[in-house]
Amino acid sequence: MSDRRRPTLHDVAARAGVSHQTVSRYLRSDPTVGPEPVQRIRAAIDELGYRPNLMARAMRTRNTGVVAIILPGWTGPERTVAAASDEAHRLGYRVEVVIGVNEKPESLSTLAAELLASGQVDGVLSVTPLAVDPRSGGVIVQTEEFDDRLRAVEAVAADLATMEEIVRRLYELGHRHLFHVAGPQDWRSAQLRRTGYRNACERLGITSHGEYEGPWDPETGVRAITSLPDDTPVTAVVAASDHLGVGVLHAAFRRGWRVPEDLSVTGWDDLTLVRYGTPALSTVRVDRETSGRHGMRRLIAALRNEPEPDPPAAAPTEIIFRDTTTPPR
Repeated sequence: MSDRRRPTLHDVAARAGVSHQTVSRYLRSDPTVGPEPVQRIRAAIDELGYRPNLMARAMRTRNTGVVAIILPGWTGPERTVAAASDEAHRLGYRVEVVIGVNEKPESLSTLAAELLASGQVDGVLSVTPLAVDPRSGGVIVQTEEFDDRLRAVEAVAADLATMEEIVRRLYELGHRHLFHVAGPQDWRSAQLRRTGYRNACERLGITSHGEYEGPWDPETGVRAITSLPDDTPVTAVVAASDHLGVGVLHAAFRRGWRVPEDLSVTGWDDLTLVRYGTPALSTVRVDRETSGRHGMRRLIAALRNEPEPDPPAAAPTEIIFRDTTTPPR
């Protein structure tokens, strides 16, 4: 085939040894395509570098073939977005990633509504909670909490159980006085992590010296530690995210508290930078890729009026205790 000619659906079919109708069904995620043809079609698409002709499809169907991903401006959940984008491309959609400059659900919801009203995208996948007006049109999938009308999907699995396990492991190290830095409670994940913290403290007889709630920002961690008295008996701080945990480390250093000698600290997310900090932050690693792929599958299934795909197994979490966690003095 000439390098100057764009590969077509028929080229993929010929390379895979199937009919072009089978390739078309594969691109629509038709479950009747068997596993062996699926493997051959995927291999042919990769070898040929095939991409569906979105403009031609838009002219036939009056759909744009474009979906948007909204994420808050203060962070970049790269793994979730990368996996969701890859899944959209595999299913024949082009992706527009939109970064909101305001993390508040109301502001991001307005952005989602404007995107849908513009007609430039068919649907929206949001990796942050939205306060969507039930009367708004279009298809929106969130990756934070389930809603029948929005077809939203839980992104972070096992938050509650994993947080309970963190507290239990701190208890086994000898910690009996804890403090929780919580994320914003309009996030389902922040709610579950706080509930897990409370449940474990109550079950194990651990004294909790409070909870400090705020945005997913290091400054929340700084303010949380600043709120503690000089003679606090707290020996471990459980932060609901790595961003919060980094703020805790910074504030502890400013107060002259040594980590982990005076204060153990845990975070959540396993951001790349926290692995290389001094000290390296204890944290939770989450399978964001599964969440991103499944969220995109549900969005595209909704756009095509197809049954929702089967939910994946609970995304695994791994607790990683690094340099910021040790038995109390």
